Amino acid sequence: MTTTIVVLFNLKPGVSPSDYEQWARTTDLPTVQKLGSIDDFSVLRTTGLLGTDAPAPYQYVELLVVNDMEGLGADVSSETMQRVAAEFQQFADNPKFMLTETV
Repeated sequence: MTTTIVVLFNLKPGVSPSDYEQWARTTDLPTVQKLGSIDDFSVLRTTGLLGTDAPAPYQYVELLVVNDMEGLGADVSSETMQRVAAEFQQFADNPKFMLTETV
């Protein structure tokens, strides 16, 4: 069974969206997409709530399609992924990592 991890987050105060998005394109996306336990990884910028002018409650959404949860544990313990995760924590303000499965 495939698990999709949905990550919801806002940027920390003072973090520039352009700085985060540049880092996501050059570091986060290419690094995570190379992991054997990941089938797909995308970073999405929210643009609002459908049918209203209100902003979305989160600025960004990440979707990680995981083919092997045990393998993901091994993958994220690597030195490279530990560095990437630490960098992510400098940008993201209290991210929520939700595990999902297809109904």
